Amino acid sequence: MAVLEVLKGKNPGQLIEVQAERTVFGRHPHCQVVLENAAVSRYHSQIVDVHGDYFVEDLRSRNGTHVNESAVEGRRQLKDKDIIRVCDFAFRFLLSAPTDSKLLKPGAIVGDEGIKVGPRSPLEEIHNQGVPHDDAEEVKQDDEFEEEDRSSIISTLDAGSSSSDLRLSVKPEMKLKAILEITKVLAGSLGLDQVLDKTLEALFRIFQQADEGFIMLREEEKKKLVVKATKTRRKTEADDQVHVSMTIVRKALETSEGILSANALEDSRFRASESLSSLRIRSMICAPLVSRELGPLGVIQITTNDVGAQFRDEDLDLLISVAMQVALSVENAYLYHQAVKQRDMERDLEFATQVQLGFLPHARPKLPEYEFSDYYEPAQRVGGDYFDYIELPNGCVALALADVAGKGVPAALLMARLYSSVRYHLISQPDLATAMTGLNAEISVSGLGHRFITCLIMVIDPQTHQLTLVNAGHLSPLRRDATTGKVDPIGQAESGMPLGILADQKFQHSKFDLSPGESWLVFTDGVTEAIRSQKEIYGNKRLTAVFAKAPQKINEIVKVVVDDVEAFVEGRPQSDDICIVGFQRLP
Repeated sequence: MAVLEVLKGKNPGQLIEVQAERTVFGRHPHCQVVLENAAVSRYHSQIVDVHGDYFVEDLRSRNGTHVNESAVEGRRQLKDKDIIRVCDFAFRFLLSAPTDSKLLKPGAIVGDEGIKVGPRSPLEEIHNQGVPHDDAEEVKQDDEFEEEDRSSIISTLDAGSSSSDLRLSVKPEMKLKAILEITKVLAGSLGLDQVLDKTLEALFRIFQQADEGFIMLREEEKKKLVVKATKTRRKTEADDQVHVSMTIVRKALETSEGILSANALEDSRFRASESLSSLRIRSMICAPLVSRELGPLGVIQITTNDVGAQFRDEDLDLLISVAMQVALSVENAYLYHQAVKQRDMERDLEFATQVQLGFLPHARPKLPEYEFSDYYEPAQRVGGDYFDYIELPNGCVALALADVAGKGVPAALLMARLYSSVRYHLISQPDLATAMTGLNAEISVSGLGHRFITCLIMVIDPQTHQLTLVNAGHLSPLRRDATTGKVDPIGQAESGMPLGILADQKFQHSKFDLSPGESWLVFTDGVTEAIRSQKEIYGNKRLTAVFAKAPQKINEIVKVVVDDVEAFVEGRPQSDDICIVGFQRLP
């Protein structure tokens, strides 16, 4: 098992386990090794296990990754005891951990205070309750009668109040017995459906006059009430059906109050209710299940047909106490279910992030007399900005950059398709304009709805030092003259419409001579439309000025632009994906 030994930091000597597939270094909390330093990119670099061999890759970070003080370009194989440096942090790569060492699992955080284990996940914080199932008992709901002229509700009690607010006339031994019994049930490792069944059984032992009872819960997705548990004292299966009067249920949920009804048959709202008249229900108590976080969750209702054993105020108090305990269990189950969904979503997003990183170039072109640099940072876990370097059969190099409308997973899916489509058309078509025309025709008939893609492709010929450019509605690239330092936008007049708007659009190309020392910068609108607190955008004018005054080397130019954008937004979250690609013909 490979490990990383911390060499530079507050706690040198600590070891971090290298994961089986990949270990990502970066500032983002989802990285396996979180480096809390502003100089570190959100996804800075990663170690990849390829059939037992380990490789380190720089993920287009701003300040680079070094192995044995040599900058990493593309993928570099690691050897035992290699020194990996990420900004101010240094690690020794070891193929096996010392036998007496204490490992930190991936998820460790490295910062000014040294290494500490990351915060506990929401799943670890939530009690392992079951999740509500969909197999509801058969019920007959009576919700046709809403008259309010006369009611047999003789008492109500706020179900949201604390237990200390309950009436003191309740027999302490009865309340204690009920709470202890229900608490014991809820503390067991049972699924929620079993917990609800056990709760009704306990209530029937306490309320000897009870003839039937049910627990209704609000379904999380459909937002409707469904009976999740029932119990009756009738022995025959034919009489095992539970009838529900929705008037009382709605009243309890709307007011968050428990309800005691002395004689339901005398209530004008229930006179025509088949469920009440057929079962001769005389008295009922209904308590809502209320969560402070989620609001009303459902109700517990107990009914009796015995006219001589009506429910009393203390019975309502007791049911309210039980409902508080059950509501907590239901809330935990809902939160657990949400945490499981969130965990699965995070896992899918992490996989999508790694897939998208795989589509982006792992190394920059090695073209004689030219140097390239790039920077990529999605606004969310995945993004819709795209760039690629494509080596053509004739020895030329194509540089493609595009911006899919929108961001997040939908944009990332289109970006993945664009990756293969651009390569196909560049290699299969005779010239760049025809390739862009074919690409537009494919995107237009692909059923993307109202989405469109701005795209720019350049082809550099190292023999003639000539650049061919086709622009499909993208921001114009900037060129800096080597002699005067003047920066100009290129190809504005020749730009066509974005891809996916006009299926029969024909594109034209432009050609430019590349002089020694001149630099080019291509970018997406995540740069020019970066916003700071005063609602002011970064803009082309500022970008042009920064480019004009930047150092000569293309790597330094890209870094200066990125730093200036970050300083401009004053700490605001990134509003759009950022992609910058630059190249320079060497002097």
